[in-house]
Amino acid sequence: MKVFAVVLVWFTACLHVAIAGGSADQSPLPLPERGICAHRGAMSTHPENTLPAFLEAIHVGVHMIEFDVCLSKDGQLVILHDATVDRTTDGTGNVSELTLAEIKKLDAGIKKGKEFEGIRIPTFTETLSIMPDNVWLNVHLKGGKELGAKTAEIIVKEKRLHQAFLACGSETARGARRIHPDIMICNMDRQSDSMDYANATIESGAQFIQLLGKGEVSKEALSKLKQHGIRINYYVADTPDMVRDLLKAGVDFPLVNNPGLMMKAAVEMGIPPLQPVFRLETN
Repeated sequence: MKVFAVVLVWFTACLHVAIAGGSADQSPLPLPERGICAHRGAMSTHPENTLPAFLEAIHVGVHMIEFDVCLSKDGQLVILHDATVDRTTDGTGNVSELTLAEIKKLDAGIKKGKEFEGIRIPTFTETLSIMPDNVWLNVHLKGGKELGAKTAEIIVKEKRLHQAFLACGSETARGARRIHPDIMICNMDRQSDSMDYANATIESGAQFIQLLGKGEVSKEALSKLKQHGIRINYYVADTPDMVRDLLKAGVDFPLVNNPGLMMKAAVEMGIPPLQPVFRLETN
Protein backbone atom coordinates (compact mmCIF):
# COMPACT_ATOMS: atom_id res chain seq x y z
CA MET A 1 0.00 0.00 0.00
CA LYS A 2 1.15 3.53 -0.63
CA VAL A 3 1.20 4.38 3.05
CA PHE A 4 2.04 8.03 2.49
CA ALA A 5 -1.14 8.65 0.49
CA VAL A 6 -3.31 7.05 3.16
CA VAL A 7 -1.58 8.90 5.99
CA LEU A 8 -1.95 12.19 4.12
CA VAL A 9 -5.70 11.73 3.76
CA TRP A 10 -5.92 10.74 7.41
CA PHE A 11 -3.90 13.78 8.53
CA THR A 12 -6.04 16.11 6.43
CA ALA A 13 -9.18 14.70 8.01
CA CYS A 14 -7.77 15.02 11.50
CA LEU A 15 -7.17 18.74 11.01
CA HIS A 16 -10.93 19.19 11.14
CA VAL A 17 -11.89 16.98 14.08
CA ALA A 18 -12.14 16.94 17.80
CA ILE A 19 -10.60 14.09 19.77
CA ALA A 20 -12.76 12.30 22.32
CA GLY A 21 -10.91 12.32 25.61
CA GLY A 22 -10.89 9.40 28.01
CA SER A 23 -11.78 5.86 27.12
CA ALA A 24 -14.28 4.31 24.78
CA ASP A 25 -16.38 3.33 27.81
CA GLN A 26 -17.61 6.90 28.26
CA SER A 27 -21.18 7.84 27.35
CA PRO A 28 -21.60 7.69 23.58
CA LEU A 29 -21.79 10.87 21.57
CA PRO A 30 -25.07 11.87 19.92
CA LEU A 31 -25.58 10.58 16.40
CA PRO A 32 -26.87 12.68 13.48
CA GLU A 33 -30.62 12.95 13.05
CA ARG A 34 -30.29 13.10 9.25
CA GLY A 35 -27.75 13.78 6.55
CA ILE A 36 -25.62 12.20 3.84
CA CYS A 37 -24.68 8.52 3.72
CA ALA A 38 -21.49 7.72 1.80
CA HIS A 39 -22.21 4.56 -0.21
CA ARG A 40 -19.09 2.35 0.00
CA GLY A 41 -17.25 5.48 1.08
CA ALA A 42 -16.45 8.17 -1.47
CA MET A 43 -16.69 5.61 -4.25
CA SER A 44 -17.00 8.07 -7.13
CA THR A 45 -13.54 9.48 -6.48
CA HIS A 46 -11.80 6.70 -4.52
CA PRO A 47 -11.62 2.89 -4.66
CA GLU A 48 -14.87 1.66 -3.15
CA ASN A 49 -14.90 -0.03 0.25
CA THR A 50 -11.30 0.95 1.05
CA LEU A 51 -9.81 2.99 3.88
CA PRO A 52 -8.98 5.97 1.63
CA ALA A 53 -12.61 6.05 0.43
CA PHE A 54 -13.86 6.05 4.02
CA LEU A 55 -11.36 8.69 5.12
CA GLU A 56 -12.39 10.97 2.27
CA ALA A 57 -16.04 10.56 3.27
CA ILE A 58 -15.14 11.47 6.85
CA HIS A 59 -13.16 14.45 5.61
CA VAL A 60 -16.11 15.95 3.71
CA GLY A 61 -18.35 15.53 6.77
CA VAL A 62 -20.77 12.72 5.98
CA HIS A 63 -23.23 11.62 8.64
CA MET A 64 -23.33 7.92 7.80
CA ILE A 65 -20.92 5.55 6.04
CA GLU A 66 -22.12 2.39 4.30
CA PHE A 67 -19.82 -0.54 3.59
CA ASP A 68 -20.10 -4.24 2.81
CA VAL A 69 -18.84 -7.15 4.91
CA CYS A 70 -18.32 -10.75 3.80
CA LEU A 71 -16.46 -13.84 4.97
CA SER A 72 -13.18 -15.13 3.60
CA LYS A 73 -12.40 -18.84 3.26
CA ASP A 74 -10.80 -18.86 6.71
CA GLY A 75 -13.70 -17.05 8.36
CA GLN A 76 -12.26 -13.54 8.43
CA LEU A 77 -14.45 -10.48 7.91
CA VAL A 78 -13.37 -8.42 4.90
CA ILE A 79 -14.83 -5.33 3.26
CA LEU A 80 -16.02 -6.10 -0.26
CA HIS A 81 -19.29 -5.72 -2.11
CA ASP A 82 -19.11 -8.49 -4.70
CA ALA A 83 -19.01 -12.24 -4.24
CA THR A 84 -15.79 -12.22 -6.29
CA VAL A 85 -12.69 -10.01 -6.26
CA ASP A 86 -12.66 -9.67 -10.06
CA ARG A 87 -14.30 -6.27 -10.55
CA THR A 88 -12.48 -4.19 -7.94
CA THR A 89 -9.03 -5.80 -7.68
CA ASP A 90 -6.24 -7.19 -9.85
CA GLY A 91 -7.16 -10.72 -8.78
CA THR A 92 -9.83 -13.28 -9.60
CA GLY A 93 -11.90 -15.73 -7.63
CA ASN A 94 -14.66 -16.01 -5.07
CA VAL A 95 -14.09 -14.28 -1.76
CA SER A 96 -15.35 -17.39 0.01
CA GLU A 97 -12.57 -19.43 -1.63
CA LEU A 98 -9.72 -17.08 -0.73
CA THR A 99 -7.97 -16.80 2.63
CA LEU A 100 -7.37 -13.45 4.27
CA ALA A 101 -3.66 -13.72 3.43
CA GLU A 102 -4.53 -14.25 -0.23
CA ILE A 103 -7.02 -11.38 -0.22
CA LYS A 104 -4.47 -9.04 1.36
CA LYS A 105 -2.10 -9.60 -1.58
CA LEU A 106 -4.62 -8.12 -4.02
CA ASP A 107 -4.48 -4.55 -5.26
CA ALA A 108 -7.86 -2.92 -4.59
CA GLY A 109 -6.89 0.50 -5.92
CA ILE A 110 -5.23 0.14 -9.29
CA LYS A 111 -8.48 -0.23 -11.24
CA LYS A 112 -9.63 3.16 -9.92
CA GLY A 113 -6.41 4.86 -10.96
CA LYS A 114 -2.66 4.60 -10.79
CA GLU A 115 -2.60 7.06 -7.90
CA PHE A 116 -4.36 4.41 -5.80
CA GLU A 117 -2.04 1.56 -6.70
CA GLY A 118 -1.20 -0.71 -3.78
CA ILE A 119 -4.33 -0.10 -1.69
CA ARG A 120 -5.56 -3.27 0.00
CA ILE A 121 -8.94 -4.68 0.94
CA PRO A 122 -9.46 -3.84 4.61
CA THR A 123 -10.80 -6.11 7.32
CA PHE A 124 -13.85 -5.15 9.36
CA THR A 125 -11.69 -4.43 12.41
CA GLU A 126 -9.33 -2.23 10.40
CA THR A 127 -12.31 -0.30 9.08
CA LEU A 128 -13.78 0.27 12.54
CA SER A 129 -10.40 1.48 13.81
CA ILE A 130 -10.53 4.62 11.62
CA MET A 131 -14.16 5.53 12.21
CA PRO A 132 -15.27 8.47 14.35
CA ASP A 133 -17.50 7.74 17.33
CA ASN A 134 -20.28 10.03 16.13
CA VAL A 135 -20.99 8.81 12.59
CA TRP A 136 -23.56 6.13 11.76
CA LEU A 137 -22.03 2.90 10.48
CA ASN A 138 -24.25 1.21 7.91
CA VAL A 139 -22.84 -2.32 7.88
CA HIS A 140 -24.25 -4.21 4.90
CA LEU A 141 -23.81 -7.94 5.47
CA LYS A 142 -23.24 -10.23 2.48
CA GLY A 143 -23.92 -13.55 4.13
CA GLY A 144 -26.04 -15.53 6.58
CA LYS A 145 -26.24 -16.31 10.29
CA GLU A 146 -22.52 -17.00 10.74
CA LEU A 147 -21.59 -13.63 9.27
CA GLY A 148 -24.24 -11.92 11.40
CA ALA A 149 -22.88 -13.49 14.58
CA LYS A 150 -19.22 -12.76 13.81
CA THR A 151 -19.97 -9.17 12.87
CA ALA A 152 -21.97 -8.62 16.04
CA GLU A 153 -19.14 -10.05 18.14
CA ILE A 154 -16.70 -7.50 16.75
CA ILE A 155 -19.14 -4.61 17.12
CA VAL A 156 -19.60 -5.50 20.79
CA LYS A 157 -15.87 -5.98 21.34
CA GLU A 158 -15.01 -2.66 19.70
CA LYS A 159 -17.75 -0.82 21.59
CA ARG A 160 -19.60 0.34 18.48
CA LEU A 161 -23.13 -0.73 19.47
CA HIS A 162 -24.27 2.88 19.79
CA GLN A 163 -23.55 3.70 16.14
CA ALA A 164 -23.34 0.52 14.06
CA PHE A 165 -26.38 -1.16 12.53
CA LEU A 166 -26.56 -4.25 10.36
CA ALA A 167 -28.23 -3.98 6.96
CA CYS A 168 -29.33 -7.54 6.35
CA GLY A 169 -32.15 -10.03 5.98
CA SER A 170 -34.03 -11.68 8.81
CA GLU A 171 -31.92 -14.86 8.96
CA THR A 172 -28.69 -12.90 9.25
CA ALA A 173 -30.27 -10.62 11.85
CA ARG A 174 -31.18 -13.65 13.96
CA GLY A 175 -27.54 -14.72 13.98
CA ALA A 176 -26.47 -11.27 15.12
CA ARG A 177 -29.14 -10.98 17.80
CA ARG A 178 -28.02 -14.24 19.35
CA ILE A 179 -24.80 -12.41 20.19
CA HIS A 180 -26.48 -9.20 21.34
CA PRO A 181 -30.29 -8.94 21.35
CA ASP A 182 -30.28 -5.15 21.10
CA ILE A 183 -27.99 -4.77 18.11
CA MET A 184 -29.55 -2.37 15.60
CA ILE A 185 -30.89 -3.73 12.32
CA CYS A 186 -31.79 -2.23 8.95
CA ASN A 187 -34.37 -4.54 7.39
CA MET A 188 -33.17 -5.57 3.91
CA ASP A 189 -35.91 -8.14 3.25
CA ARG A 190 -37.31 -5.87 0.56
CA GLN A 191 -40.81 -6.17 -0.83
CA SER A 192 -42.05 -4.67 -4.09
CA ASP A 193 -44.63 -2.44 -2.42
CA SER A 194 -43.07 0.20 -0.19
CA MET A 195 -46.02 0.14 2.23
CA ASP A 196 -45.63 -3.63 2.64
CA TYR A 197 -41.91 -3.15 3.17
CA ALA A 198 -42.58 -0.45 5.78
CA ASN A 199 -45.05 -2.65 7.64
CA ALA A 200 -42.69 -5.64 7.59
CA THR A 201 -39.87 -3.46 8.93
CA ILE A 202 -42.02 -2.19 11.78
CA GLU A 203 -43.16 -5.71 12.66
CA SER A 204 -39.58 -7.01 12.66
CA GLY A 205 -38.47 -4.54 15.31
CA ALA A 206 -35.79 -3.06 13.05
CA GLN A 207 -34.47 0.43 13.72
CA PHE A 208 -33.70 1.33 10.08
CA ILE A 209 -35.17 0.77 6.65
CA GLN A 210 -33.54 1.23 3.25
CA LEU A 211 -36.03 2.26 0.61
CA LEU A 212 -35.36 1.75 -3.08
CA GLY A 213 -36.62 3.70 -6.03
CA LYS A 214 -36.08 6.45 -8.55
CA GLY A 215 -36.48 9.44 -6.27
CA GLU A 216 -40.14 9.09 -5.33
CA VAL A 217 -41.23 7.93 -1.91
CA SER A 218 -44.60 6.95 -0.49
CA LYS A 219 -45.82 9.68 1.87
CA GLU A 220 -48.01 7.11 3.63
CA ALA A 221 -45.05 4.78 4.21
CA LEU A 222 -42.80 7.62 5.38
CA SER A 223 -45.42 8.87 7.81
CA LYS A 224 -45.96 5.43 9.35
CA LEU A 225 -42.22 4.77 9.63
CA LYS A 226 -41.74 8.14 11.35
CA GLN A 227 -44.53 7.33 13.80
CA HIS A 228 -42.65 4.20 14.83
CA GLY A 229 -39.29 5.97 15.16
CA ILE A 230 -37.63 4.12 12.29
CA ARG A 231 -34.80 5.94 10.55
CA ILE A 232 -35.17 6.02 6.79
CA ASN A 233 -32.29 5.41 4.38
CA TYR A 234 -32.75 5.63 0.63
CA TYR A 235 -30.77 4.02 -2.19
CA VAL A 236 -29.60 5.83 -4.23
CA ALA A 237 -29.46 9.62 -4.78
CA ASP A 238 -27.18 10.53 -7.64
CA THR A 239 -27.90 14.24 -8.12
CA PRO A 240 -28.02 17.21 -5.72
CA ASP A 241 -31.65 17.82 -6.72
CA MET A 242 -32.57 14.26 -5.75
CA VAL A 243 -30.82 14.68 -2.40
CA ARG A 244 -32.78 17.86 -1.72
CA ASP A 245 -36.09 16.30 -2.77
CA LEU A 246 -35.56 13.21 -0.62
CA LEU A 247 -34.63 15.23 2.44
CA LYS A 248 -37.65 17.48 1.93
CA ALA A 249 -39.88 14.40 1.63
CA GLY A 250 -38.69 13.05 4.98
CA VAL A 251 -35.90 10.63 4.09
CA ASP A 252 -33.26 10.78 6.80
CA PHE A 253 -30.16 9.49 5.00
CA PRO A 254 -29.90 9.35 1.19
CA LEU A 255 -27.09 7.03 0.05
CA VAL A 256 -24.77 8.78 -2.40
CA ASN A 257 -21.69 7.80 -4.40
CA ASN A 258 -20.13 11.27 -4.46
CA PRO A 259 -20.48 12.64 -0.92
CA GLY A 260 -18.29 15.67 -1.55
CA LEU A 261 -20.67 16.92 -4.22
CA MET A 262 -23.89 15.91 -2.48
CA MET A 263 -22.88 17.52 0.80
CA LYS A 264 -23.55 20.91 -0.79
CA ALA A 265 -27.22 19.99 -1.18
CA ALA A 266 -27.40 18.93 2.48
CA VAL A 267 -25.90 22.26 3.57
CA GLU A 268 -28.56 24.06 1.53
CA MET A 269 -31.12 22.07 3.52
CA GLY A 270 -29.65 23.27 6.81
CA ILE A 271 -27.60 20.13 7.49
CA PRO A 272 -23.97 21.07 8.15
CA PRO A 273 -21.07 18.66 7.57
CA LEU A 274 -20.42 16.43 10.55
CA GLN A 275 -17.46 17.36 12.72
CA PRO A 276 -16.09 13.87 13.42
CA VAL A 277 -14.98 12.94 16.90
CA PHE A 278 -12.43 10.14 17.20
CA ARG A 279 -11.86 8.11 20.33
CA LEU A 280 -8.55 8.60 22.04
CA GLU A 281 -8.45 4.99 23.20
CA THR A 282 -10.00 1.87 21.70
CA ASN A 283 -9.42 -0.56 24.56
